[in-house]
Amino acid sequence: LFSVVFQGPYSSFYVPELVRNSIRALCNANTSERFDPMKDVSIPEINIKGNKLEGLNNGGLSPSKRSILAFFAGGNHGPIRPILFKHWKRKDQDIQVYEYLPKGLSYIDLMRKSKYCLCPSGYEVASPRVVEALYNGCVPVLISKDYVPPFSDVLDWKTFSVTVPIEEIGELKKRLMGIPERQYKRMQKRVVQVKRHFELNSTPKRYDVFHMILHSIWLRRLNVRLW
Repeated sequence: LFSVVFQGPYSSFYVPELVRNSIRALCNANTSERFDPMKDVSIPEINIKGNKLEGLNNGGLSPSKRSILAFFAGGNHGPIRPILFKHWKRKDQDIQVYEYLPKGLSYIDLMRKSKYCLCPSGYEVASPRVVEALYNGCVPVLISKDYVPPFSDVLDWKTFSVTVPIEEIGELKKRLMGIPERQYKRMQKRVVQVKRHFELNSTPKRYDVFHMILHSIWLRRLNVRLW
């Protein structure tokens, strides 16, 4: 018997047998909060507005037409975002960082026009911006600590994302500008290829997020003791 828990990392802590012998599927895949990559499953956080799946997967502009180097808009909370805002909030046209978008600007349009989309952790390590970036053809920039990205046992995140340590946030522009254009185009092409694994469908389709979650659980079945 396997128990799969689609909640926070502490949801099953009061049942020790469940913690030790179950596969937990978590958005907040934080190793500092006892997420175990050997037996637990990291699932993507997907923000669904209005209970509709239509319009989530927007595509985006081709690499040559993306005029913004990097973009982020979101609340100033958690331990990482204040550092990001300190260095980049409204300080550089290439690195566009907002707490609140100015009137007339569109969150999705800015993602579609950006080469890289910044995905800093907030209160929790996971962020729905990772999936939003993939949906809009934007290379995600993971800025977090102790986070295990979804499906990392079968997807090589180094081929379609950039990881920036917290202590290098101040060097963000230098880091992104230092990525050769050819390498960026390879990553962006890979983003387009892998986004189907993060797509949510009312009726599951082959290789979509539903099947990826089941596959991740299947891979871990041998690491969990049968009751």
